[in-house]
Amino acid sequence: MAGVRVLTGTFGIPPCMLGWRRLFPGFNRFVVVIRVSLFANATFIRYVAMSCVLALSGCATLVDRAAANLGRQLSAGILDHDDPATVAAGLPAYLLLLDGLNHDGAANAARLCLAADLYGAYAGSFVDDPERAKRLSSRALDYASRAACATNRGWCELPKAKFDEVAARVTDVTAQQVEVLYCLGGAWAGFIQAHADDWNAIAAIPKVRHIIELAVQRVPDFRDGQGQLYLGVMNSLLPPAYGGKPELAQRYFEQALVRSKGHNQMVRVLYARQYARLVFDQALHDRLIDEALAADPKVPGWTLMNTLAQRQALLLKANSKEYFE
Repeated sequence: MAGVRVLTGTFGIPPCMLGWRRLFPGFNRFVVVIRVSLFANATFIRYVAMSCVLALSGCATLVDRAAANLGRQLSAGILDHDDPATVAAGLPAYLLLLDGLNHDGAANAARLCLAADLYGAYAGSFVDDPERAKRLSSRALDYASRAACATNRGWCELPKAKFDEVAARVTDVTAQQVEVLYCLGGAWAGFIQAHADDWNAIAAIPKVRHIIELAVQRVPDFRDGQGQLYLGVMNSLLPPAYGGKPELAQRYFEQALVRSKGHNQMVRVLYARQYARLVFDQALHDRLIDEALAADPKVPGWTLMNTLAQRQALLLKANSKEYFE
């Protein structure tokens, strides 16, 4: 759309990037990002093979348990991995695995959200081709929408509903259902990010923002400030003249820093890229980037995220002068 400057980048997830706590204790989405192992576990394969000789319902239950157990065993190693290329190379196999697990049988919200998180993380962090990123983020949103429908029949096809209808249908969300709202909000935000050239996708920002705001109200400490990080990005995607709210975005970024105890350097990178560049605050931008680069990336549970963040910080630092001058 002529005259509209949409600030794009990876949701931390991202993203954000790395959010699987719904199955993996201690896990962190935007942000955003990866919660599975790089190599198949022989014990897991034997376990699944044995389970499939049982009745269909029993097989599905055992597969779900095996997948959850595998994730819990391997999540810490993935989060503490310092080589994103190795992680990126291993993820596609698990995308296909989750496709298979979700293909038939009764809908399982946790398993569907696992697929939504993984597809969103992969698209947002490791895919450079815009068209491919659009396809994968669309698949992530589809999985998240199915998870929402499996959790509450009133949440079916929320992405197709108008704002007032979305607000009315999610208003009574319980604390136990908040994880699925985060799943839907994160996948939807990633979809918008990948489709930033589509005004229809951009127009859905108020709906996504409302869903994540509601989730943050119910459980403000969820995922160490991931909800606040999402809201910081969501409110700084557009200039004020087109609906952006930079002052509100800054408050959310500051809250995300506090709730993550400063350990998540992606917060600083997104704060700099989405907010500081939007309002042309070079002093804030350069301070945040320098802080992210000076931090030790090897923090338990944050190493992979911080490694990705510092790579992005180097790029922002390299063109800071050109951007602001």
